[in-house]
Amino acid sequence: MGVFKNDDDVYKYVGGVFTQGVADPELGPKFAESGVTLRITYTDPDSVITVDFPNGKVYTGAGVGPDPNVELFMSADNGNKFWLGNLNLPVAMAKGTVRAKGPVPKLLKLIPAAKTLFDPYRKMLAADERADLLNA
Repeated sequence: MGVFKNDDDVYKYVGGVFTQGVADPELGPKFAESGVTLRITYTDPDSVITVDFPNGKVYTGAGVGPDPNVELFMSADNGNKFWLGNLNLPVAMAKGTVRAKGPVPKLLKLIPAAKTLFDPYRKMLAADERADLLNA
């Protein structure tokens, strides 16, 4: 079993960090310029997050939100590891731990901006006393 209790947990924390990113006055425009609509399909627990970067919207749940132009497939644990700064996305894709579909180079250009959200993600987990996720 993964570190997240259920899909609501994934939506609260991983969806929450995406929501912070698209709403940030500095990061939001950088993300919007990318033209990327990203859908991440997680396993354990099964959950889906779609991030419409151009319009600054985050959707949770399967079949919700616009069609993506980039898709990622991974375990929710790997999503947590990424936001903790413990998963190198290009390496994970090369190893097959994370699968990708679509114009991946567009997505990879967003990683430096996404890294600025590692600390807010950790703070969100710490505020909710989620040592299980922080130490995963």
